[in-house]
Amino acid sequence: MPIPSPVVQIVEQLFATPPTIAVLGAHPTRYRAAFYVPDYLHDKGATILPVNPGYVGETLFGVPCLASLAAAADHAGGRLDAVVVFRASAALPGHLDELLAVAPKLVWFQQGISHDDVAEALRAAGTSVVQDRCLKVDHARVMGW
Repeated sequence: MPIPSPVVQIVEQLFATPPTIAVLGAHPTRYRAAFYVPDYLHDKGATILPVNPGYVGETLFGVPCLASLAAAADHAGGRLDAVVVFRASAALPGHLDELLAVAPKLVWFQQGISHDDVAEALRAAGTSVVQDRCLKVDHARVMGW
C-alpha cells in the first residue's frame, strides 16, 4: 500500500533533526507494539519519553517512564515534536485536553487507533494529526531503513 504524500512529508519533517517524541501508552513488554515501535524510533535517533502512569519509575528507552504528557513536556523543556498514541480509540477524548495543553507539532495515532472528533479538535489548534498508521512502518518506507 503506498504512503499518502502528506504522511511522507510529515515523516520527513519529523526526522529532519532528531525529534523528541512522547509515547502515550508506552509499555515495557518487548513483544507489544507500544514497546517495539518506540524502541525502533529510539534506535533511529529520536528521544523517546515514555508516558504510562502504571509504569512510573521504570526505565524505558533510557528514560524513566512518566505519569503524564505534561511531565513529558516538562522533561523535554517544553518541546515535544510529536506524541505517538498507543491507547484505545475510545480513550482518546479523555486525553484531548492534555494533548492540547502540551501542543505538540504532531499527534500520531498508531495503527488501529482513530477518533475523528479528537483529530479535528487537534487540527483546529494547529497540530498535525495522522490516524490509523504505524510510524515504524512509515518511517522505514520513507527513510529507506
